[in-house]
Amino acid sequence: MPTGKVKWYEKAKGFGFITAEDGKEVYLNAAALPAGVQDLRAGTRLEFGVADGRRGPQALGVRILEAAPSVARAKRKKPEQEAALIEDLIKLLDSVSNTLRKGRYPDQAHGKKVATVLRAVADDLDV
Repeated sequence: MPTGKVKWYEKAKGFGFITAEDGKEVYLNAAALPAGVQDLRAGTRLEFGVADGRRGPQALGVRILEAAPSVARAKRKKPEQEAALIEDLIKLLDSVSNTLRKGRYPDQAHGKKVATVLRAVADDLDV
């Protein structure tokens, strides 16, 4: 069976293309994906059968060999660094909580800093 990598795949449209190892582009329809797979990322290595379709070669019976590497995971901080950030965030949120208990919101500059740190930590954890 030939192998290749996903060139692009759009879940909403239900199709994409594979670049086979021999350099040919192969059409990939959502119906050819393995059971339970609904989306593919560019760079995912696949094994597939090929049939001649109306517009050229078409992939059949796709099997995922290797998922595409995650760029976000590669750039992730080390767990020890993330733990230190979260501990600092807890102290920051505790000070905001104390201010709110006194019946006031934090000043705008302080609120923006807290929101920025919260977003950064959320982005690091959501990979």
